[in-house]
Amino acid sequence: MAWKTLDEMDLAGKVVLVRVDINVPVENGVVTDATRIEKIAPTVKFIMAQGGKPVLLAHFGRPKGKVVPEMSLRPLVPALEAAMGCPVRFAEDCIGGPAKRAVAALAEGEVLLLENTRFHAGEEKNDPQMSASLAALGEVYVNDAFSAAHRAHSSTEGVAHLLPSAAGRLMEAELKALEAALGNPARPVTAVVGGAKVSTKLDLLGNLVAKVDNLVIGGGMANTFLVAQGIDIGKSLAEHDMAETAREILGKAEAAGCRIVLPSDVVVAREFKAGAENEVVAATACPSDAMILDAGPDAVAEIIRVFEASKTLIWNGPLGAFEIAPFDTATNAAAARAAELTEAGGLTSVAGGGDTVAALNKSGAAAKFSYISTAGGAFLEWMEGKELPGVAALDQDD
Repeated sequence: MAWKTLDEMDLAGKVVLVRVDINVPVENGVVTDATRIEKIAPTVKFIMAQGGKPVLLAHFGRPKGKVVPEMSLRPLVPALEAAMGCPVRFAEDCIGGPAKRAVAALAEGEVLLLENTRFHAGEEKNDPQMSASLAALGEVYVNDAFSAAHRAHSSTEGVAHLLPSAAGRLMEAELKALEAALGNPARPVTAVVGGAKVSTKLDLLGNLVAKVDNLVIGGGMANTFLVAQGIDIGKSLAEHDMAETAREILGKAEAAGCRIVLPSDVVVAREFKAGAENEVVAATACPSDAMILDAGPDAVAEIIRVFEASKTLIWNGPLGAFEIAPFDTATNAAAARAAELTEAGGLTSVAGGGDTVAALNKSGAAAKFSYISTAGGAFLEWMEGKELPGVAALDQDD
């Protein structure tokens, strides 16, 4: 990729439009978790240190092109000031007179937050007029919102073509981590894909079998693959109508030299609740009145052996019903070993996706992974091999 970093941009004395993701939880007008705000601080502070004036572009919620007062970004100002350590001004609109006047009044050492970009229908339509109105406010564009990079919107894609553009620190870290994991990885490469449904991850599985050496399949998805092999899984969650598709994926993997790892043993129970009575059986021996809720100890041992023989690990989705103990055992054990191998320097580990982040945080292993992506949809689309408009727009040679 030919995208530029902040270090390559002349920012002194310039108004810098910074696309950020600050979709944070707010209760009674107060930010309850400022993590996403804190993560953009390095980019904003660097721009100010170089003499630039940061102007933040962001969306909040889904107002569908209308002004929805409850989705205003104004309540985020105190949390932004705390994270940036400087005054944060607010403009009542992201384009037009209010935005222009606020930019003109912005002093060095201050930050300006513009109102929700999605209050305008042109944002999500990537309307050229909207993009031009945004671009007219600044002299440099910086995208620090990888989590919104899979959307071709005016503030993520359109404006990038109209101004000198670069990736912010958060975007840069994400892109470098992803490049290390799938772009040009150290081999062998192992991917873990879990979750409930094969149908939601068809593109992902199809892309991965051609790129990785081992593909570990867990969660409800593994049950569908067991069904595809003619195995009775009792009352377990599975997509029986996807069996033929699962067989096709198995065939593609074999042709590509990718080893598919399915659980050899499983943890079964008659009811899905915390502390439910359970037993370990062979994957081929699930009782007709039971359901598979986790991978068994032999399966975990095999997954760990695969990890230990790998140089790169990409993880998306839990290995079992991780929300409820004891069905989080496989996910926790495999995550803990991946974390140890990463900490020891033998493994580059990248993980992402909502359930994945929750599972790895719950296991306590997340902090030791090389990189945890909180980008959700963008991370998944990148794993599927799709071009992300917000990243592609930064890929300029000018």
